[in-house]
Amino acid sequence: MCAIVAIACTTMCGCGSSRPNNSTTNELDSIMSRGELRVLTLSGSTSYFYYKGEERGYEYELIKHFADDMGLTLQVIVAPNIAQLTSMLLDSIGDIIAYDIPIISNTKDNVIHCGPENITEQVLVQRNNHPIADVVELVGRDVYVERGSKYEQRLINLNEELGGGINIRYIERDTIVTEDLIEMVAQGDIDFTLADSNLARINNTYYHNLDTYVKVGFPQRSQWAVRQHSRQLAQAVNNWTSTHYESEEIKNINKRYFESSKRMGKNAILSVADGRISPFDEIFKKEAKAINWDWRLLAAMAYHESRFDTTVVSWMGARGIMQLMPKTAAIFGLGMDSIAMPEPNVRAAVQSLSVIANSLVSIEDSEEKLKFIIAAYNSGLGHVFDAIAIAKKYNKNPQIWYNEVEEAMNMKANPEYYNDEVCRFGYFRGRQTTTYVRDVMTLYNYYCEKIPQ
Repeated sequence: MCAIVAIACTTMCGCGSSRPNNSTTNELDSIMSRGELRVLTLSGSTSYFYYKGEERGYEYELIKHFADDMGLTLQVIVAPNIAQLTSMLLDSIGDIIAYDIPIISNTKDNVIHCGPENITEQVLVQRNNHPIADVVELVGRDVYVERGSKYEQRLINLNEELGGGINIRYIERDTIVTEDLIEMVAQGDIDFTLADSNLARINNTYYHNLDTYVKVGFPQRSQWAVRQHSRQLAQAVNNWTSTHYESEEIKNINKRYFESSKRMGKNAILSVADGRISPFDEIFKKEAKAINWDWRLLAAMAYHESRFDTTVVSWMGARGIMQLMPKTAAIFGLGMDSIAMPEPNVRAAVQSLSVIANSLVSIEDSEEKLKFIIAAYNSGLGHVFDAIAIAKKYNKNPQIWYNEVEEAMNMKANPEYYNDEVCRFGYFRGRQTTTYVRDVMTLYNYYCEKIPQ
């Protein structure tokens, strides 16, 4: 399976202004003949992204299941924005858009909507301790939105509908995105923001103190799309949807993205009074020697990966105390029968860390390099390389993690930056990695104070 990032407009792809008319062609037969489905999508938290080097995303996983059931491989083509998505489809750069395209009159003339229908609306994001129950209660309150966004426009309209009084506020920071504002609500820094309901649902799985029930916009229907003459493909997608969408497999995908908690429990750090960190200290000591690491750093990573629980399975499928992805484990000889065993799990993780370290030879300072390695273990090397490239372009120090490349990693949640030409791996929720690095290093320093090497 391969992924292609498409950033050019249709004229750069050698296409003219007139679009092909293949009304007599059965495109599904052509697709089946070549054995490959070309999928257009956008990089984003609900559509398509890379996680530890693997392709993920709700829309991606759905279209992948469709392709698998049809015996097809996927070629994923990522467009820079939703307008380009439709243009690239009409210019035959892809076969299908696997992204929620709003069902509105001016798109119906050009495309056939198909696949799972999604209904979204803008909602108020607030904490659930004393939530307001109606938008009327926003009068006199501060509501934060992204400047120039659709949420700002909806808030302006709502303010007019209510006769004024809502205090529309902005965070004056270049890299702010809706997910940052949601996090600020969860942490108590601000009280209100707006978000699309599907984005709010995903963020509810990261922050358990949010209330997203108050609607502030009108329902919007959306679906995938194919060209008007691709009726057989549309029918195949609709048939698959009707027979598979209520299956346990697809329900599990919905549950993983929109219901399952994405945060590890806040278990207390195990007591180190007896000079031990965990039941696996001897394993950490043995395996850390292979990469000349302080075993306590390996232990700190394990704590933040799994809380030393060998049975933990993440929402992405990572397993064991070092939370190995099955594909990564397989590279180092571990099957599903052994992936969660403590010693093989730690050994494979150390081998993975060695590969990462060898890929980051450009980081000169050994102490700084540790932070880059830990970040890459959490996010995947591709996102770290993207962050280094962004740091270079935007005058940050590419050799320093804290407040430099760290900030560039956070910028990968913003379309302005993850669609930048220097960014090869698209959207990433960078804050999960930057928080992880700081948490691991803080715990490692604590272990160094309390536990002899």
